[in-house]
Amino acid sequence: MTKLTPIFIYFSAIFFSTAHAQIKNTDPLYTTILSKDSLFFSGGYNTCNISLMESMLSNRFEFYHDKGGFEEKEKFITDFKNGLCKSPETYQLKRVLVNKSTEIYPMYKDGKIYAAIQNGDHLFYEKIENQAEKLVGEAKFTHLWLLENNQWKLKNSLSFDHHPKQTTDHETMFDNDQSMQSWLNENNIPALGLGIIEGGKLQQVKVFGETKKGFSAPRNACFNVASLTKPVTAMVALHLVSLGKWKLDEPLDAYWTDPDLISDPRHKKLTTRMILSHQTGFPNWRWMNADKKLNFQFDPGTKYQYSGEGFEYLRKALEKKFGKSLDQLAKELIFQPLRMKDTNYIWDQNTDESRFVTGYNDKKEAYPIEKNTAPNAADDLHTTIEDYGNFMVSVMKGKNLKSEVFREMIRKQVKVKENKYFGLGFEIYDLGNDKYALSHGGADKGTRCIAIILPDSGKGIIIFTNIDDGYKVYEKLVLHYLGEEGKKIVEIETQ
Repeated sequence: MTKLTPIFIYFSAIFFSTAHAQIKNTDPLYTTILSKDSLFFSGGYNTCNISLMESMLSNRFEFYHDKGGFEEKEKFITDFKNGLCKSPETYQLKRVLVNKSTEIYPMYKDGKIYAAIQNGDHLFYEKIENQAEKLVGEAKFTHLWLLENNQWKLKNSLSFDHHPKQTTDHETMFDNDQSMQSWLNENNIPALGLGIIEGGKLQQVKVFGETKKGFSAPRNACFNVASLTKPVTAMVALHLVSLGKWKLDEPLDAYWTDPDLISDPRHKKLTTRMILSHQTGFPNWRWMNADKKLNFQFDPGTKYQYSGEGFEYLRKALEKKFGKSLDQLAKELIFQPLRMKDTNYIWDQNTDESRFVTGYNDKKEAYPIEKNTAPNAADDLHTTIEDYGNFMVSVMKGKNLKSEVFREMIRKQVKVKENKYFGLGFEIYDLGNDKYALSHGGADKGTRCIAIILPDSGKGIIIFTNIDDGYKVYEKLVLHYLGEEGKKIVEIETQ
């Protein structure tokens, strides 16, 4: 039998004892290293804050670049100052860490962590004066972070596999949170809520920006979604139809007649179908009329004209029939079954104002928050991306609707424009080859929102913004996440 030498035993103990592998992203060390990375690059490199960068480098810092060679600390700082930061007002190069690419490996001595290795991928964006920012390159990196006097310092930086990269929506831009936030900043979007539906499920929920200045928006931030209220009201009515408690084509004068219309016999023609497909003949709002009174601008059921008044008319009829507020009916039929605990028509004692997103005009001036104590069937619903995303998934699947009611919902009730129609509560885009999309938008002071679902492919997108011109980010998001079907929707909207 071969006798093992002490030195072999010593190295065996090191190499074959329990290894410390890559740590999870919930580990405190992972969070620490990521915060150091963010501070060094976002706070220093990207803004040419050379004093901050220098303070985070070890005095023994070494930089290795596969194109530019080797540099020690002093030369690295000098070249950075005289190169990329020579004229930051006319040229900037920004480094962005690729989301989820980071790996952290702790280094131990005598059972204590003395260093950490960080591996990852990063992107580089170029900004030239009076030009839009563009993605110009990507590379891999390895950083050695060293604990020196209980402070983390960057000891070694290796940046390699550099190659050019063209900006495309289907790569990186919308899959990287830092890059996404940068894009939103460029477009002056204070907050964005984004929900992505794939395979008939809400797969992604992301919220960017702030609820108000100085306060980061949480994942469950609440938005006023304006006319995205209408699809919820529509589904309340359609659920009641499916339960046999309400009829699509029953005249509503059995339950409600508006005092402004009492002398006009056309009110007897109004039905739920006409209201949900915007064929009432009403203006959008009565206050838009010179006398501030509700009137018919054409015979009900003869053509399309978008109207919030119609949905309010329906609310009053429903409340008269069932002796409950619309908010109560929605809770029973929609919110509670779908666990939409953060969705409400009214502002009450359960509303968490700290999570409510402030709306702005295009000059970044804040609007006061609407705190309605009575439900409006057409406007001012407040909800989260997660709640509304799950609601749209239920619509896509026709949950709790009879098949014949679902068919009526997606039937082209009235034409709006070429290849665009209104069904019951939703716009319908005819995408060709028997494919279609259901959609609705919302626009009010300080809010621009849209929701689109593709029942055939099980895809969808929900976009909430909190500024008057937030619609300007719709197109790129729709094209990226909905692909060819999204492209057809954009073409229909812009034709």
